[in-house]
Amino acid sequence: MAKRHFRVAEKMPSASCDTFLDDIEDIVSQEDSKPQDRHFSRKHVVPKVRRRNTQKYLQEENRPPSDSTIPGIQKIWIRTWGCSHNNSDGEYMAGQLAAYGYKITENASDADLWLLNSCTVKNPAEDHFRNSIKKAQEENKKIVLAGCVPQAQPRQDYLKGLSIIGVQQIDRVVEVVEETIKGHSVRLLGQKKDNGKRLGGARLDLPKIRKNPLIEIISINTGCLNACTYCKTKHARGNLASYPIDELVDRAKQSFQEGVCEIWLTSEDTGAYGRDIGSSLPALLWKLVEVIPEGAMLRLGMTNPPYILEHLEEMAKILHHPRVYAFLHIPVQSASDAVLMEMKREYCVADFKRVVDFLKDKVPGITIATDIICGFPGETDQDFQETVKLVEEYKFPSLFINQFYPRPGTPAAKMEQVPAQVKKQRTKELSRIFHSYSPYDHKIGQRQQVLVTEESFDSKFYVAHNRFYEQVLVPKNPIFMGKMVEVDIYESGKHFMKGQPVSDAKVYTPSISKPLARGEVSGLTEEFRNRLGNHLNSVSHTSAANQRVSASSRMVLRLQRLHRDFALKMSVGLAVFAILFALLVKVYN
Repeated sequence: MAKRHFRVAEKMPSASCDTFLDDIEDIVSQEDSKPQDRHFSRKHVVPKVRRRNTQKYLQEENRPPSDSTIPGIQKIWIRTWGCSHNNSDGEYMAGQLAAYGYKITENASDADLWLLNSCTVKNPAEDHFRNSIKKAQEENKKIVLAGCVPQAQPRQDYLKGLSIIGVQQIDRVVEVVEETIKGHSVRLLGQKKDNGKRLGGARLDLPKIRKNPLIEIISINTGCLNACTYCKTKHARGNLASYPIDELVDRAKQSFQEGVCEIWLTSEDTGAYGRDIGSSLPALLWKLVEVIPEGAMLRLGMTNPPYILEHLEEMAKILHHPRVYAFLHIPVQSASDAVLMEMKREYCVADFKRVVDFLKDKVPGITIATDIICGFPGETDQDFQETVKLVEEYKFPSLFINQFYPRPGTPAAKMEQVPAQVKKQRTKELSRIFHSYSPYDHKIGQRQQVLVTEESFDSKFYVAHNRFYEQVLVPKNPIFMGKMVEVDIYESGKHFMKGQPVSDAKVYTPSISKPLARGEVSGLTEEFRNRLGNHLNSVSHTSAANQRVSASSRMVLRLQRLHRDFALKMSVGLAVFAILFALLVKVYN
């Protein structure tokens, strides 16, 4: 909490009152000059006119008073680490702040406040987060922290005195930022509940600024049903809480109306969706595909093996749908049942293989991505070799290899650790095996339909994805962006293919509306506009939802200052006139 400063009135010196005074004017002694004497002694004083620097004055008039802090006009830099769920939270926070008048900037040094949205999965991500806090403090930036790190461990020493917005409180980010700008420290870490039941989180219809205007990230639930011994995210996101199907469908509809052509469904475990509200993932997906426009695509996020096993038949049908990518991310983490038991993963390697084999059989060409942790406590050389054999057998085209990092407060951190050198060696060995095969060489010469949504990191190509969510690089022709294009594959690499657009092929536009401009706020519903108006009326001098209203706010402040200055000058002038008039009357009387 910010320290409150109180002005203590000084004790006035006492005067000895030995003599009774009939009137205050009796205090004036005989030696003191009379008012009229002082007045006439100044008759030859000529006031000096002070010249005003008009340019500088006008510039100062445009600035708020130096002794006041006006939320809603500052520049904010937002940095997000971690998963697509975290990125979605970052987009929502940016949208709300921009709607209230703040300027979201990509220039960190130019910002007045840094909003740091953290990830707690691995040590390096938290290290980057901690270093960013230190840098912000060195540069005297205001700081608001978000994400899983402060939610899971808000009492860490390096977080002391800093404002925190909890993962379920992102709809209140404007309040936290406003108070932080005023110099206060605010922490909102509670959970959303309805009649005692935990909700999925903040509302889905809040404004947001999509990092990519063509891609909408929808969090279908938060938390999970597992208790993995290495996972810190559970401490932050908690147990499973799913959003209702109708809210998710409405969010998808709104996205398509704003020019989105690709939807990502995300959560800590999409396969567990609905188990807390009497629904299921297939039930949600069948409702969503009904509202996806032709040519637009849906990508399903990560699901753990236990919760997809009971839906295999339905999932295979859904992944066959022409508007759903034939892609699924199923983390195995280890191919050793002994290690999986220590991890408390609640499945065995045979379960994982059953899921993968079934989907590969029913959905030919499907892309299965997976994760592996190297060097989990207690992992023997034999355990690791079983994992190596699994990779060699399935040749996963997308494989996320992670060296184990013990996260504070997790059971795995208290287990006997594998030596650091052994962990590094195993990570290196598995990476070598992964890079020993080429998953896309056999696709050279194929003709594919691809959806173009991004630009490559080197800015030389546009990035598209085919039916199996495999990355295809295409020429940077602006007409392709956001379109479904037919290409011939002529080259392949480890993580991509290159496609040449077919000369006589039709470029198809899946979007039903023109996409929003980059940085434009999405989801400004009438209800939110009303809430915005109420907020602006209740908070003194707060800027409004767009640049015009922000300018109007500054104009109001300027007029208020001019009015205040004018009133002050008039008051002083009238007072001086009254004194002079009284003195003249007294002199001539």
